[in-house]
Amino acid sequence: MITISSAVDIDRAVAQLNISEFYAIHEKCSPIPLRRKPPGFASLLQAIISQQVSVASAAAIWERIQVAGLCCETAMVQASAAHLARLGLSRPKIRYAKALALSGLDFEGLAALPDAEVVARLTAITGIGRWTAQVYALQALGRADVFPHGDLALQEAARQVFHLPKRPSEEEMCALAENWAPFRAVAARLLWAYYRDYKSREGIG
Repeated sequence: MITISSAVDIDRAVAQLNISEFYAIHEKCSPIPLRRKPPGFASLLQAIISQQVSVASAAAIWERIQVAGLCCETAMVQASAAHLARLGLSRPKIRYAKALALSGLDFEGLAALPDAEVVARLTAITGIGRWTAQVYALQALGRADVFPHGDLALQEAARQVFHLPKRPSEEEMCALAENWAPFRAVAARLLWAYYRDYKSREGIG
């Protein structure tokens, strides 16, 4: 099973992808962030918190969760809904966090499963959709060929990088990403890096 664990892994994958647009991003935006996180409850909880909120909001809520010591299953199960709401979690996110904490998910066993089975196991838990499952597989498990097709930043970056007439839908993004196997997770990192660079320049001039 191929994993992405270092900048060297990214460099090799870019060479094997052999796509001029990705070479250009790699040259302009290096070092490309690894976006790796330790596997386990905390990283998956953080991915849930990041769903459908801005990066800044997600970071602020996650910091409060950490300060409150709620990064393990036991603490999350015992936390009251009122306490979690004060930390910034919406009612659905509270339900999702509780469901994850009570799921009994075997994180060590998860690491040994194929990509599709990882996504299937995770999406069986209330509140975890394909985006969250794919982001966890990419970041926490380091899977090399996982791509979060529903990610709006990736879709918008692909539109610009490949001069598409409009932002691709999730289905169109899935079809486009097929061309980047078996290093779709590296393609995602490159497109995220491009999007971050683009956003940083957006207000200039």
